[in-house]
Amino acid sequence: MFEPWGVLAILVVCPLLGGLPLIAWITYALTGKKLSQIGTRNISVSAAFYHGGKFVGILAVLSEALKGIAAVFLTRVFFPEGSFWELIALIALVIGRYWIGKGAGTTNVVWGFIVHDPLVAIFLCFLAGISFTILQSKKIVQFGVLLLFPLFVAILHISDIPRMLAAAALAGLMGWIYTKIPDDMNLPVRQAQTESQAMLEFLRGDVYDGLRQSAMVSLDEDLDAAIVGEKAATLSQIKRWGYPVPKGWVLAPVDDAEVLTEFLQPSELSPLVVRSSAIGEDSEQASAAGQYETVLNVTSSEALQQAIAQVQASYNHPSAVQYRRDRGSNDTAMAVLIQQQVQSVYSGVAFSRDPITQQGDAIIIEALPGSPTQIVSGKVTPEQYRAFVVEAEKSSSVQLEGTGRVPQALIKQVAYLAYRLEKRYHGTPQDIEWSYDGQTLWVLQSRPITTLLPIWTRKIAAEVIPGVIHPLTWSINRPLTCGVWGEFFTLVLGDRALGLDFNETATLHYSRAYFNASLLGNIFLRMGLPPESLEFLTRGAKLSKPSLQATWENLPGLGKLLKRELNLEKDFKRDYHQRFIAGLSQLAQDNVDNLEPAKLLIRIDFILELLRHGTYYSILAPLSAALRQAIFRVKDGQIDNSVTPEIAALRSLSAIATDAKQILVEFDPQQVFEQLKQTPEGEKILQAFDELLQDYGYLSEVGTDISVPTWRENPQMIKQMFVQLMQGNEPQSGAKDAINSILASKYKRGFVQRRVDIKGRVTEVYSRLLAELRWSFVALEKIWLKSGLLQKTGDIFFLNFDEVQRLIGGDDSRLIEELDKLVESRRSQFVQDSEFIQIPLLVYGNTPPHPLAPSALYSDQILQGIGASHGQAEGRVKVLRNLQDVPEIDRDTILVVPYTDSGWAPLLLRAGGLIAEVGGRLSHGAIVAREYGIPAVMDVRGATWLLQDGQRVRIDGSRGIVELSNDLRPQ
Repeated sequence: MFEPWGVLAILVVCPLLGGLPLIAWITYALTGKKLSQIGTRNISVSAAFYHGGKFVGILAVLSEALKGIAAVFLTRVFFPEGSFWELIALIALVIGRYWIGKGAGTTNVVWGFIVHDPLVAIFLCFLAGISFTILQSKKIVQFGVLLLFPLFVAILHISDIPRMLAAAALAGLMGWIYTKIPDDMNLPVRQAQTESQAMLEFLRGDVYDGLRQSAMVSLDEDLDAAIVGEKAATLSQIKRWGYPVPKGWVLAPVDDAEVLTEFLQPSELSPLVVRSSAIGEDSEQASAAGQYETVLNVTSSEALQQAIAQVQASYNHPSAVQYRRDRGSNDTAMAVLIQQQVQSVYSGVAFSRDPITQQGDAIIIEALPGSPTQIVSGKVTPEQYRAFVVEAEKSSSVQLEGTGRVPQALIKQVAYLAYRLEKRYHGTPQDIEWSYDGQTLWVLQSRPITTLLPIWTRKIAAEVIPGVIHPLTWSINRPLTCGVWGEFFTLVLGDRALGLDFNETATLHYSRAYFNASLLGNIFLRMGLPPESLEFLTRGAKLSKPSLQATWENLPGLGKLLKRELNLEKDFKRDYHQRFIAGLSQLAQDNVDNLEPAKLLIRIDFILELLRHGTYYSILAPLSAALRQAIFRVKDGQIDNSVTPEIAALRSLSAIATDAKQILVEFDPQQVFEQLKQTPEGEKILQAFDELLQDYGYLSEVGTDISVPTWRENPQMIKQMFVQLMQGNEPQSGAKDAINSILASKYKRGFVQRRVDIKGRVTEVYSRLLAELRWSFVALEKIWLKSGLLQKTGDIFFLNFDEVQRLIGGDDSRLIEELDKLVESRRSQFVQDSEFIQIPLLVYGNTPPHPLAPSALYSDQILQGIGASHGQAEGRVKVLRNLQDVPEIDRDTILVVPYTDSGWAPLLLRAGGLIAEVGGRLSHGAIVAREYGIPAVMDVRGATWLLQDGQRVRIDGSRGIVELSNDLRPQ
């Protein structure tokens, strides 16, 4: 009976011991740095040396050594010294160290094995030291030791088969972990703590094809974007997925290029291309399109050195510095990517989603014979194609629009490439640069389309917050809902929630609610949910099961969430009696029509505080009920929803209508209430109706929208419902529900029913609070209508809550002066948005296009181009044929240029719009214009000659139209 407890202790205690984040605690306590957020995000001994210095590293070694020793001594409490169970304990320790503690566990194993088998351990350490001194290759020595370790155990313990198997399992586990986590030794040595640099430099002695890895790494390896930049890291990932990517190497920001240039030896027959891979370039936050240098046709070592220096220097070019400042990006570092140059027959760029219409599934391709640089330079107008990939269960096809010199078969191949890469990146739209050499379609670059991020989805929001929404409703609902969801996500994620802005969970487009699918997809990935989460949110894709590793990593957070779910009934009952009932009783005592604005604001703040607590239950209770119903497979018909206020009100109304029909056998639907007044029995019916209206008068057509009148304010709808019930339109009887309930397992149904009942009580409390909130704002509006501050009923709902607070304070004179215009503008926008019938399910980016075709009338004087950045602008033309003499530019200026290269970017930030003679949607100017939100029309032939300085024009960047005017202002 003693040994089973030993096995249990090993399998439970050792993983927890391994996962104990002692290194993270030590580093944070002594340096204030969180290892989980910097560098490779490993929590390891080498990371402690790198980021914390020698003293922190020594403490980290001691803490991890003690873990390994403790695991072995724990085993000896239950088993004989030297048994194979000591190796099992180390395996359990390493598993916990990897899955929970984010480290490899090398130090744990080394010191634990020294205690377990000193003879083998000492011999292996001696052999490893000699090998590393000779070979200067950490990786060779690392995996060599893992191969020799079980071999030596087998030689010395030939008869102990369990120990041999345990040693082989431990070595295999360590080898697998080494392939899964980034190596902290690959971090730039010069960015480490000064006292650790010498040691790290010695330990980084890896050899790659005759080169030190500190000088260069290959695209064949798993690269970290935090070290080599997004461009190189993405290409290495695409290459490892199996897509054709030209062979390449990466020079880290602080490394010396001398050894690299000697090794590569470019020539006329084997030219190289040198490209930037800055930290933060080609990321979801900024594309940095064209901001840094690219050098083609590098054919000698001297030219390679110059090209590398030229690319590195471009990081500090004034336009690049200004671009980073405009985007709010930090100055970091520039890695350099060197690749074999593809001899292009055809090349181009592709967007997996149309960046202009921002709707639909069209893939936009621009192509030309020759090099792709002529397309992104904006100096040549490429051929344009639109493609649609149609994927059936067992086959796929590509539908193509557009013709040109580039073969149709190649364009279809490019379209399918773009389609597959978007799916690989979980639905994030991709900007892809490609080249075809006559045999192979090469991927030269893939990056997120920054202007199409984030992706907003109406898929879920349409059910949660339907219809058009007033500003006041949104200014209250959004922080309440986002705050509670943020609390739940933070509970599960812990430290991994850092850097997530939960206030960005939802927004309004076209006065409708949209959820941030990009943010939620990121959250789901961090929570270990399947990688298809983003596609599920945006397109309803099926989800696979989460991995065991992801579940294990999130086990502590999921445990906390489960605890909240199990305590839901107890917690809600406590708050229901102590907080909600008491609060609603206090509110019922107030006569809002007699309160002055300052006291109404106090009342509103009191209600909002109750709503903050109510929102927690309004999210957790339905979620809990839905999960329990799914787990126990209880059908909808087996659940009693009578506690839900809408259902309870309908049943009560049905009962009153049944009694009314017995009194009025024949009645006029238009005169029912007048006819009921004519008899004492009818008066009782009307009294029951009024009591129902008092009990459920807080309900409305849209329960989450305080701008919608309640039943108490507008009883017409419930009166119509009453008449319909009298006419025979009764709700379905509950008898069937009762029969189904009996058929269901009493235990299972009760387990779910309790949550459904809580959900109903929560809905009642939440709806009552929202009604009280609405009545408070209506009372405030009446005061302001009487004083003349507001002009029309309903005006208050076109303000946001912050503005209401400032108006009550009375110290914002500017707001008071502009109030009429502000309200009228928002009312006009609201009415316009209300008329939209077809609202897109998905919106890409923060500036959604008009959901309907533009209806503006244009004059006959129209220039047609390519719409490259949507939106409309009107202003005065300023023709610039070069950057030699840059005039004053403001939002009233429409720039007209021959082409747009990266140097034009600072001008676009100040201009109101852009017209270019050549270029397409994917040229640098178009990309930058979209990032700055400036309308742009490209490929307007002869624009710099047809248009004159001072001429008034109107441009439509969605349709690619320039409307001319004869209105010339003297210069």
